Amino acid sequence: MKAIRRFTVRTVLPEPLRPLDELVRNLRWSWHHETRDLFRDLDPALWDAVGHDPVRLLGEIAPERLTEVAADRRFLRRLQDAADDLRDYVTGDRWYQEQTGGPAAIAYFSPEYGITSALPQYSGGLGILAGDHLKTASDLGVPIIAVGLLYRHGYFAQSLSPDGWQLERYPPIDPNGLPLTLLRESDGTPVHVSVGLPQGHALRAQVWVARVGRVPQLLLDSDVEDNDPAARDITDRLYGGGGDHRLLQEMLLGIAGVRAIRAYCRITRHPAPEVFHTNEGHAGFLGLERIRELVTEDGLTFDEALEATRAGTVFTTHTPVPAGIDRFPRELIAKYFGGVNEKAGVPSERILELGAETYPGGDLSVFNMAVMGMRLAQRVNGVSRLHGVVSREMFGGLWGGFDTGEVPVGSITNGVHAGTWVAREILDCGPPASDVPETDLWPIRRTLRARLVDEARRRLRESWRVRGASEAETAWIDTALDPDVLTIGFARRVPSYKRLTLMMRDPERLRAILLDPDRPVQIVIAGKAHPADEGGKRLIQDIVRFADSEDVRHRIVFLPDYDMALGQALVQGCDVWMNNPLRPLEACGTSGMKAALNGGLNLSIRDGWWDEWFDGQNGWAIPSADGLSAPDRRDALEAAALYELIEDHVAVMFYDRDAAGLPRRWLEMVRHTITTLGPKVLATRMLRDYVEGYYRPAADAARALAADGHAGARELASWKHRVLKAWPGVTVEHVESSGEETLHAGGDLTIRAVVDLAGLDPSDVAVEAAYGRVDDTDALTSPSYVPLTGADPLPDGRARYTGRIPLARSGAYGYNVRVVPSHPNLAGPSELGLIALPPTPEGLTNGNLR
Repeated sequence: MKAIRRFTVRTVLPEPLRPLDELVRNLRWSWHHETRDLFRDLDPALWDAVGHDPVRLLGEIAPERLTEVAADRRFLRRLQDAADDLRDYVTGDRWYQEQTGGPAAIAYFSPEYGITSALPQYSGGLGILAGDHLKTASDLGVPIIAVGLLYRHGYFAQSLSPDGWQLERYPPIDPNGLPLTLLRESDGTPVHVSVGLPQGHALRAQVWVARVGRVPQLLLDSDVEDNDPAARDITDRLYGGGGDHRLLQEMLLGIAGVRAIRAYCRITRHPAPEVFHTNEGHAGFLGLERIRELVTEDGLTFDEALEATRAGTVFTTHTPVPAGIDRFPRELIAKYFGGVNEKAGVPSERILELGAETYPGGDLSVFNMAVMGMRLAQRVNGVSRLHGVVSREMFGGLWGGFDTGEVPVGSITNGVHAGTWVAREILDCGPPASDVPETDLWPIRRTLRARLVDEARRRLRESWRVRGASEAETAWIDTALDPDVLTIGFARRVPSYKRLTLMMRDPERLRAILLDPDRPVQIVIAGKAHPADEGGKRLIQDIVRFADSEDVRHRIVFLPDYDMALGQALVQGCDVWMNNPLRPLEACGTSGMKAALNGGLNLSIRDGWWDEWFDGQNGWAIPSADGLSAPDRRDALEAAALYELIEDHVAVMFYDRDAAGLPRRWLEMVRHTITTLGPKVLATRMLRDYVEGYYRPAADAARALAADGHAGARELASWKHRVLKAWPGVTVEHVESSGEETLHAGGDLTIRAVVDLAGLDPSDVAVEAAYGRVDDTDALTSPSYVPLTGADPLPDGRARYTGRIPLARSGAYGYNVRVVPSHPNLAGPSELGLIALPPTPEGLTNGNLR
C-alpha cells in the first residue's frame, strides 16, 4: 500500500547539539568542508548511506548516538567553533563591503538553481550556473536576494530499461524535510503572494526561504490549500507541461516573485533591491510587475515606468538558438493579461508589444520571452565572448540599422564556484595549486581517478540492478574501469547539438582506442534527455547498447541519473574533459572549467568558453568543420579528428613516463592549465565583472531616473517620444571631404556633413564619422568613431557639422557619417535602434528599431 501523503518528522536535538540545526539550515555546508566533516563524524557509515546529506543524516541518526555525541567535549568544541565561524561568515565585511557605489541589494531571478543535490531544483547548466552565482555572491558579500520556484517533484530521476531506454520518475519532495523555512508575518501567519487569473481568480503561493550562506533564496510554492487542484500543481515539476502550465509558472516566478521580495524586505528589513537581474527569459514578467508598481503606486505613465524599470534591469541570455527560447501564442498572453485581469495603466496591448518579434524573419503570432526581457532591460549580456557575438547576430533585428558589432548585447563569460567543484585534495594544496611538486600532484590525480572509479562502479551496479540484472550478471562490475587508465569524461544534457554519440561515429575505431593494449582509454558518460525528447533518448540508448557490449563494458560506461554529486566526481576524477558540440551552439559550458581547476585537460570543439581561452598548451582543440552544410559529412570529419587527437596526442602524452613513472609533459600541461585558466574560470572573476560592468552602472542609472519623484524617468520618456516621432525626418543630406590627394599616415582628413534634424535640437543627437579599413566590398571593418561638431545653422532647420578623421596607418581606408540619438541617460548610441545614414544607391537612409 502506498502512502497518500509524505511528511517529515524532525529529530529533537539534545540541547548541547542545538547549533547543528543552525548549521544544517544554512546551505553553506554544501561547500564548506569543515562543516561537512562535523556532520560526517556524527555517524560516518550513515553519512555515506544518506549521500552526504546532513538533513537526512539528522533525520535518521539514532537517538543513542546523539546522546553519546552530546557528551563528547571535543566534538562540542568543534561544533561551537563551526557555529561561530558561520556567524562571522554571514555578518562580517567581505569584498563587496570594501567597494563604493554599488546597489544596496540585487534581485536575482532564475527558474532553476543547482545548490546541492540534496535540494534537487535544477536540470542542467542554467541552474548550476545560478547556484554558483549565489554561492560566489555569498563569498564576496554581494547583497543578492534570489527568487525561484519550489518544484515538488524537482526535474526527474533517470533510470534505464533493460534495453537502455531512458525512464523518468518524479520522487516527491517534502519541503519540511529540506533546509527551508516558511516566510511568515510577525504573528506567525505564512506569507502568501498571488497572481491574478482570468475570471477574477488568483494563483497563490507560499514562500520558502533557503539560506545560501549570506544570500536569502526565496522559493515560491503553489501547493497551498487556497488553490484548486490544478493551481496546486503549477509548481509540480521543473520544465514540466506546456501552454498555460508553463506560462503560469513564469508568471508566478516573475510577478509573484517581485511581490515575495517586497514581503521579505518588509518583514526582515532587508534593503530593497535597486537592480533586478533576469537569468534567461523565464522570469521576464518581473519587469511588468515593476511597471505596475510604478504606475499604481507612484503615478507614472506606462512609458515613464518602462524607463525607470529598464534602467535597473540586467538580462542574461543563455541560449544560442531560437529554439531554446520560450515563445507563447499572443492569444494566450492576451488571455492572461487582458480582460478583467488587465491592470489600470498597464494595457495588454503594450505588454504584447514588448514580446513582439517585430524584426525581419520574426513571427508576429508569438510572444517571445527573450525579446521581452531585452526590451525591459537596459543592459543585456551573453555568457561567453563567442556567445556574445552569436547573440548580437541572433537578436540584431531589434536594433535594425546598426552593424552587428554595435548591437548592445555584451558578454560576461561564466565561471565556476571553486568550493563546490574543486576536490579537497587540490584545495588543501593552497593557491596556486600549480606550485605543488609533480611528485605530489600525480598521486593526487590518481586518488581522484580511483574515487571516480569507485563511484562509477557503485552507480553502475545499481543501474544494472534496476534494469533487472541478477547479482551473478553484475560480477564483472567489480573490475570495470581501472584507476590507472587514461579516463575521459563526457557528461551533459542530451540535446542533439551536443552530439552525445559523435564518439561512436566509427564504432570499431572507438573499440580499438578503448582496448589498445599499450595505451588503453576509458570513458565515463552521463546525461539526461528531456522527457519529451525522443531523439535524445535514442542517443542515450545507442550509447548504452554499445557500452553493454561484453568486450568493452569495462572501458566505457553510461551512468544514469546525472546530478551534482556525480558531476563533482566526474570533473574531479577525469584526466580529460571531452566536449564536441556543433559550433557555435554551446553558449558557454562550464564543466570543462571545473575539470581544469582539478588538474584535468580539455579536449573540445572551440565553442563557448574554450574558444576564448584555449591557448594550445591547456588541452586540445578538435578541428571544427563549420562551413560544411552537410551535417553527416561534418560529423564524419570532426569524429575522425577526435579519434586522431586521442590516439596520437592525448594517449601518447599520458602514457609517456620517465624513469620515476611520471608523465612529465602531461603534468607540465596540467600545471600550465591551473596557472593560466585558474583565475579566469573562477566565479569570483565572473561576479566581479557583473558588479563592476552591470550591477553598479544599472544602480547608477536607476537612481538617476528615480530622483526627485522619478523626474528623470518622466523626462527620458518624454524625450524618447519626441525623438521617435521626429526621427523619420532626420537625414544626412550631404557629405564631403577635402585633402584626399595629399593623405599620408599620421595626417588627418577633414569631413563636412549637412544634416536635417527634423526639428530636433542639436543636443538630441550625435553626428559621427565612422572610419577605418575597408574590405573588398568597401565595408568598414572594426570601425572607429569621431564626433562631428559645430552644428552651424543653415536654412530650413538644417545644420553643418565638421570634424577630422585621424589616419594612423597606411592602406585602404573608408568613412561614413551617421546621426544617432544622444541623451545622458542612454546606455549607448544604439539603445533606441535609431540611425540616420547618407542616401545609398538603394535609397536607404534610416534604420529604425521600433
